[in-house]
Amino acid sequence: MFVDICNITVEAGKGGDGAVAWRREKYVPAGGPAGGDGGRGGSVILEADSGLRTLMDFRYKRVYKAENGENGRNKKQFGADADDIVLKVPVGTLVRDAASEKVIVDMKHPGERFVIAQGGGGGKGNARFTTSTRQAPTFSQLGYKGQRREITLELKLLADVGLVGFPNVGKSTLLSVISSAQPKIANYQFTTLTPNLGVVYLGPGESFICADIPGLIEGASEGVGLGHDFLRHVERTSVLIHVLDGSGDFYRDPIEDFDKINRELKDYNEALSEKPQVVFINKMDLPDAVDREPEIRKELESRGYTVFSGSAATTKDIKPLLYKVYEILQTVEPDYDSFDYEYYEEEKDTTPAISVRKENGRYIVDGPYIERLLGSTFFDDRDSLRYFQENLRKNGVIDKLTELGIQEGESVFIDDYEFEFFE
Repeated sequence: MFVDICNITVEAGKGGDGAVAWRREKYVPAGGPAGGDGGRGGSVILEADSGLRTLMDFRYKRVYKAENGENGRNKKQFGADADDIVLKVPVGTLVRDAASEKVIVDMKHPGERFVIAQGGGGGKGNARFTTSTRQAPTFSQLGYKGQRREITLELKLLADVGLVGFPNVGKSTLLSVISSAQPKIANYQFTTLTPNLGVVYLGPGESFICADIPGLIEGASEGVGLGHDFLRHVERTSVLIHVLDGSGDFYRDPIEDFDKINRELKDYNEALSEKPQVVFINKMDLPDAVDREPEIRKELESRGYTVFSGSAATTKDIKPLLYKVYEILQTVEPDYDSFDYEYYEEEKDTTPAISVRKENGRYIVDGPYIERLLGSTFFDDRDSLRYFQENLRKNGVIDKLTELGIQEGESVFIDDYEFEFFE
């Protein structure tokens, strides 16, 4: 199983601040508050895209941040909501919280969307704070911060493409030149003992996972050698590249080898013979392969196979093969539901909105709600200060401080501010 992992940071936009404004119309001498609300910050959304095969694009950019919402305006006009940003990931991407390694979501269905970072809500304008006793509020509310997360994208995909063929036909060399994989390569049979995987990158959004399946031998379908282990990997791929040694090295007949491998695939599982299969005649840098190529091509094309020829050693004529395979992959529907992993629910944030405590003789009030309330308060404005005090009392902060034994005149620390306590 191939595991492609990327760590990225996603940050949603902050909500726009509410506005403090007043009606200023010619025939309205006592215009009231007219500050509009701020707009919503943009969210970061993940979308499962069946056209993507790897997380390669996320290796070049690690931070994704949505725009902030627009601030409120005069005449009770709301600020514009910011656009969301959509990050497309391959189907089968597991999303984890980077710190806890808990699974947040498993993106296993094409077109599935998930809000990974929620945009902050807009703050209320001063028009929202009018009451029967507060006719002209001179304060507004700040926008909420957007959610920020460090996440791990983990793609647990089996290889899209499998390289099959007899030992020493050049599968490992081919994989090494079309991807960043570094398989062991030598000029003797049975070099590869375990499947090697690599990412084939053709361009932005165009990549796939390729596996070098160890060379099969006659009797593999009956378990000879490591036949069942090797064929199990072939069974899970979507497209096969059948690599032939065009030079006939080791006194082998390429057509005879081709038939033997396909017979083993069919004997193991009838469905394997129905997989899309593209033929690559390798070692065209050798004179014997050049001489044999027309005959091999004619025979296999007469059977309906798409045939390419080239040299893995010199990388000649490799690109057409890769683009054809990628084209075929777009028409094949992979199976993403057969993953065996333990799923964890995301841990809920248990941080209290308001925390009131006594530490080392100091009375401390903090929490997300208090920080936001503090940021929305203008201490030079009596209405704004009164609204701040009303919220402290309404949310039980005064009662809690009294329970902790605070006395009049003692200090209360809220964020970077120090207040003197009075009932």
